Amino acid sequence: MRRTVLLKQFLFLILIAIIFTSCKSTTVATSKTDKRNTTYLVEQIIKSASENIGAPYKSAGVTKSGFDCSGLVFSTFKQFDIKLPRSSVEQSKVGTDLGKNISKAKKGDLIFFKTNHRSQINHVGIVIETKEDELEFIHSSTSKGVIISSTKEPYYDRTFAQLNRILP
Repeated sequence: MRRTVLLKQFLFLILIAIIFTSCKSTTVATSKTDKRNTTYLVEQIIKSASENIGAPYKSAGVTKSGFDCSGLVFSTFKQFDIKLPRSSVEQSKVGTDLGKNISKAKKGDLIFFKTNHRSQINHVGIVIETKEDELEFIHSSTSKGVIISSTKEPYYDRTFAQLNRILP
């Protein structure tokens, strides 16, 4: 009888060990898969936004016939079932605020600006390339429509306000 109790305890401990071991390995595999999926999603977002290069600027625009800056971001992310607010100032309140630290930026992050001497954010783009001390981003400019620009350009260097991470 004592052997039966010991055997039951032993089997119970083995079962617990198997459960914890299998949970741990699943977690590791899932996080690697999530990272790959996020990287793929970021590339798809950038590809989708880039397909609009050359589209004209249009106030309140959210289609290829014309975009404003937040409309480009809004409609691009919406294609991937990621819901963002419609205005750049509201978009700047979503996700993780990374401040102005360019070294923390990743492709797919949102980049915000305070243009025309404004005190609040009024322009947004999507980071498409990160370099040591420069970010390239796609956005809809009032003068040129959907284009790629750089934080090395004096205007964007001067008006750069913050970065936000939307995707994990």
